[in-house]
Amino acid sequence: MKLMVINGPNLNMVGVREKGIYGAKSFQEICSFIQKEAEKRGHSITLLQSNSEGSIIDFLQKAYFEQYDGVIINPGAYTHYSIAIHDAIKANAKIPTVEVHLSNIHAREEFRHVSKTAPACIGQLCGFGEYGYIMAMDALEFMYGKKEANQ
Repeated sequence: MKLMVINGPNLNMVGVREKGIYGAKSFQEICSFIQKEAEKRGHSITLLQSNSEGSIIDFLQKAYFEQYDGVIINPGAYTHYSIAIHDAIKANAKIPTVEVHLSNIHAREEFRHVSKTAPACIGQLCGFGEYGYIMAMDALEFMYGKKEANQ
């Protein structure tokens, strides 16, 4: 499968900021973990990060135009208010997208309990740390297999 992993604002600071919430592993260590797991599974993977909402939308459009099979997105704080990212995910209706969060957003501050982007996705995983990205790969493999079987 050809997969894109998109990380939103401040995720490049994981391992530096709020280690009690996000853990001590650096962003690069997490990306390396995801890359190695994708390679083991035979997937082509593109890992991206931006602090800019517009860039995240550009990445989502790139996934469409470059015919990715699936997207894993951690929109960071944009999760809670970005209708624009929601719409960009919906525009990619043929590309299954899974929302991932390192922390359990439902066990944190009340404003984090609502995701504006998750309704546009096939599902949401939160609270499993970096393993959530691997769980998202599992979900996309399942959905892709299901899609192939229906063709």
